Amino acid sequence: MSPKIFLTLGAVNAFLCVALGAFGAHGLKQTLSADMLAVYQTGVQYHFYHALGLIAVGLVLFQFPASKWVTLSGWLMCAGIVLFSASLYALSLTGIRGLGAITPLGGVSFLTAWALLAYGSWTAR
Repeated sequence: MSPKIFLTLGAVNAFLCVALGAFGAHGLKQTLSADMLAVYQTGVQYHFYHALGLIAVGLVLFQFPASKWVTLSGWLMCAGIVLFSASLYALSLTGIRGLGAITPLGGVSFLTAWALLAYGSWTAR
C-alpha cells in the first residue's frame, strides 16, 4: 500500500475539518442548540486528530512500507472518521439520537488504529 494514499487521505480530511469547523462556527451557531453544537464540534475535533493520524500513518509507511499493521491502522482511522465523526455530524444536524449508537464503533476503530500503529511501528523491519 502506497504511503501516498494515507498522506492524501490525511490532507483531504484535514481540509474537510477546517471547512466543517468553519461551517459549524459560523453557519450553525445560530441554528443548533449549545448541546448539539458541542456534539458537532466533538466530531470535528476527533476528525482533525485522525486526519493528522492518517498523515502519520503515511509517514511511517515511508519508513516501513511492508507493515500490514500500519496499513490496517490507516484504514481503521478512515473507518473511525466515518463511524465516529460522521455519526456526530449527522446526530447534531438531524437530532436523531439513534445515530449515537454508531459513534462507539468509531471510537473502537480509533483505539484499535492507534494500538496497531504502535505495534506495527515497533515490530516493523
